[in-house]
Amino acid sequence: MLNRFTADYLETLAAADFRPTPKVSGRLSSYDGLLMEAVGLSLPVGTICEIGGHGDAKVEAEVIGFRNGRTLLMNLGGPAALLPRAPVRPIGAPGEAEVGAAMLGRVVDGAGRPIDGLGPIRGAGKWPLAGKLQSPLDRGRVLEPMDVGVRAINGLLTIGQGQRVGIMAGSGVGKSVLLGMMVRAAQADVIVIGLIGERSREVADFLETKVAGAARQRSVVVAVPANHSPVLRIRGALRATAIAEAFRNEGKKVLLIMDSLTRVAHAGREIGLALGEPASARGYPPSAIAMLPNLIERAGTDVRTGGSITAIYTVLADGDDGNDPVVDSARSILDGHIVLNRHLAERGVYPAIDIGPSVSRVMTDIAHADHIHAARVLRRHLATYEENRDLVLMGAYRPGADPAIDAAIAAHPAVMEYIKQGSDEIVSLGDAIGELTGVFGA
Repeated sequence: MLNRFTADYLETLAAADFRPTPKVSGRLSSYDGLLMEAVGLSLPVGTICEIGGHGDAKVEAEVIGFRNGRTLLMNLGGPAALLPRAPVRPIGAPGEAEVGAAMLGRVVDGAGRPIDGLGPIRGAGKWPLAGKLQSPLDRGRVLEPMDVGVRAINGLLTIGQGQRVGIMAGSGVGKSVLLGMMVRAAQADVIVIGLIGERSREVADFLETKVAGAARQRSVVVAVPANHSPVLRIRGALRATAIAEAFRNEGKKVLLIMDSLTRVAHAGREIGLALGEPASARGYPPSAIAMLPNLIERAGTDVRTGGSITAIYTVLADGDDGNDPVVDSARSILDGHIVLNRHLAERGVYPAIDIGPSVSRVMTDIAHADHIHAARVLRRHLATYEENRDLVLMGAYRPGADPAIDAAIAAHPAVMEYIKQGSDEIVSLGDAIGELTGVFGA
């Protein structure tokens, strides 16, 4: 009887294909408040680890590199009561993002945890945080305009479905307000919003004022405020982009908003300097700037599915410097940029869009000839007026001396009226084009 039981038990174990796997564990050897070093384990970059602290305290960290046989990790949380030789154990594989219809209407942090109090997210699919590499021939052209509800952008800087645009300005000039205007009016199937490295107060404000009501049900928000770990800030940007990619793969028209791209570069700078990279322009290591094209190039149109990601990034120009490394790099990669001018804001012109240096590189592909002609006439009048503004204000210009200046002076009130718009006002694409061609189309 005993022999038969033993034989049956052993056969059952053999049929189950039981393969025991050892638990990998290491020890903490160094910690300076941000960067950790562990010995005794070898893990892929991106792996999430749990480190035991004093008592029952535990902290999560991500593997970011290797040095002299040691594994380098970066803290994903706040201050931790860690002790030398604390145990380090892997708890998660290199990242995937939760995606799909289950994410609609939800707010998550950089690690994908819901922070909206609506419980766990069930039924979500998976998509690599780093995205799936596409052939350049899988990217379609931008041929259809997108209505964003802002008169100056619809008429003078027309945005297309699948375009990547940057809103560039210094602090406090109105980037977030302009984003809110665009979110409320955007004609898109899904809106993915990444609030990366901004003030915590802005997260609740953005949800209650910019994506309230019906817009909330077709939106996904990834919120990683400025006081979070730099690794989480970068993960938040990657997560928002991965969610948008998954919806595009379903054939949907996606609007991706990221506020702000500069904070992502700042997070890359913190990590790069902690790893010992040499600082170059403005203290940015090469990896921080090289990360931007990898992120931005993931947006665009997919010719296989017909879906598109129209991406709008805010870019903070430190000290209102248009030659800041992040601004300069983003300008070279994006399909257009909208520059906000502090002097216009000080004169009460909102949104404070500086039409002269702003450009949409796809407008000629998606706009009609009469629309393009009217936009160029307005630009010409505005440029002529700004070049001679000081002469006019001082009274040094004599009317009739130059017909172009006379025409610019006469048209200036209409130009300023066209650019101005209330933050709660929505001007459709058709209305914006009609007003533009009606006044400046002759």
